[in-house]
Amino acid sequence: MARVYRQRTKKEYTDFCQQLAQAWPQASKIRLVQDNLNTHNASSFYEHLPAEEAFALAQRFEFSYTPKSASWLNMIEIEFSAMARQCLNRRIPTLAPLEEEVLACIRERSERKIKIQWQFSIEKARHKFDSHYQRVRTTQAIQKKT
Repeated sequence: MARVYRQRTKKEYTDFCQQLAQAWPQASKIRLVQDNLNTHNASSFYEHLPAEEAFALAQRFEFSYTPKSASWLNMIEIEFSAMARQCLNRRIPTLAPLEEEVLACIRERSERKIKIQWQFSIEKARHKFDSHYQRVRTTQAIQKKT
């Protein structure tokens, strides 16, 4: 499922989440893995919907966020990269042809049943994050001493 918007505001995010909820009406919970963009949270719903409707929509979602500076963990970033190479590698002057190009690209990838071969193992993750863990442990040790 994809949508093309002129902007990436809380209004567009709310609209997209409403469309997701409508697309899967039987789902009690929709797990949404996303980056940390400031619009990507339930507060967007409350700014654009009546409180009762915003609450009901927020209850449909379970938000999981990829770590900051770790776009390689976000599967949609891999899709964006493929889309950029296939159809966004040139200037598209207006929204209408941009939307047409993007949706055609997504439709083609879907019809061809292209899957992401994500090969990031737990072992690789531990190795990659080890330097971050060491920094956290060092910071915690310093804080305990003070």
